Amino acid sequence: MKFNTKTIHGGQKPDPAYGAVMQPIYQTSTYAQSTPGGHKGYAYSRSHNPTRTALENAIASLENGTYGLAFASGLAAIDAVLKLLQPGDEVVSTNDLYGGSYRLFTKIYEDLGIKFHFVGMQNAKNIEHYITPDTKLIWVETPTNPMMNIIDIVSASGIAKKHKVLLAVDNTFATPYLQNPLDLGADIVMHSVTKYLGGHSDIVMGALVVKDKELADRLYFVQNASGAICGPQDAFLALRGIKTLHIRMQRHCENGKAVAQYLDDHPRIKNVYYPGFTTHPNHNIAKSQMKDFGGMVSFTTTGNNYQEAINIIERLKIFTLAESLGGVESLAGHPASMTHASIPKEERENLGIVDSLIRLSVGIEDVDDLIADLRQAIG
Repeated sequence: MKFNTKTIHGGQKPDPAYGAVMQPIYQTSTYAQSTPGGHKGYAYSRSHNPTRTALENAIASLENGTYGLAFASGLAAIDAVLKLLQPGDEVVSTNDLYGGSYRLFTKIYEDLGIKFHFVGMQNAKNIEHYITPDTKLIWVETPTNPMMNIIDIVSASGIAKKHKVLLAVDNTFATPYLQNPLDLGADIVMHSVTKYLGGHSDIVMGALVVKDKELADRLYFVQNASGAICGPQDAFLALRGIKTLHIRMQRHCENGKAVAQYLDDHPRIKNVYYPGFTTHPNHNIAKSQMKDFGGMVSFTTTGNNYQEAINIIERLKIFTLAESLGGVESLAGHPASMTHASIPKEERENLGIVDSLIRLSVGIEDVDDLIADLRQAIG
């Protein structure tokens, strides 16, 4: 089954109760049993819910995985992965990653005895320098948020397998439409379903996908024991969003390319970060492991100062100033004061997350209107 068909049918079948084509919302916490343990596969909705099961199957299908798990947020999904670790274990992580991931790593799990190494992974060979006998996990985000760096998943997988450690890939920016990390050797794929998979800025949710049953069982235990599961209403909305993922991503990619090119040609724009440019340091890797280059674009201004960036953002009319990304609508953000504010300023700036950096989530509106909006805002 090809991807565009999977978004509609992957892991899905009509509901067995009445043949409903769309998965019903099973808004229930518990299920009748004929005798203790005698039920129809569902006993309590923290453990399993038919609507959530349908979503987990759908996401697993899209990622060419075997087991899917849905959580209350992307960070809850990441938290479940980290709960596989023990005090004294070490993690090698992308250094340019979502601020919430960085906060979870450094403010929660470092205090619990997990050691993190934040590494520039644009050259994947750098990962190996930080592997020790205590390393249990390599955490990759590609493309990275917000600098759009590209990490070679195949090379990272080779290192992980050599040292017998897990490789997890945050695939939120690319989505399974553009990139399938499990096929490239990853052990775990993470999604903030809040973003492109949901696609309509109306849910908060996360997901994990794996192929290995033993690993899946460990994660299912954490999911059930910790209880950070999504509700059936949100699972239903995510299922509905997934059915248009392929056509939305086509437009996100088309518009993202046009917006990136417009910004690159603009005299008041200094740097544009977009992996579709042949000048991008890892463009060839992006081309080899991604179907297209997505709808995320970051840029800095020639004035290179905070106030100029804020002035541009505040003048935008179609792009909405807001947290998050990946919805049908175009959004603009200021990473230094919004999504990545939890990262110390010196560390942010070393990564390129300067005060003049603006991140765009390019939506599916008419691209001429988006460019006109940028034109009037930039001046």
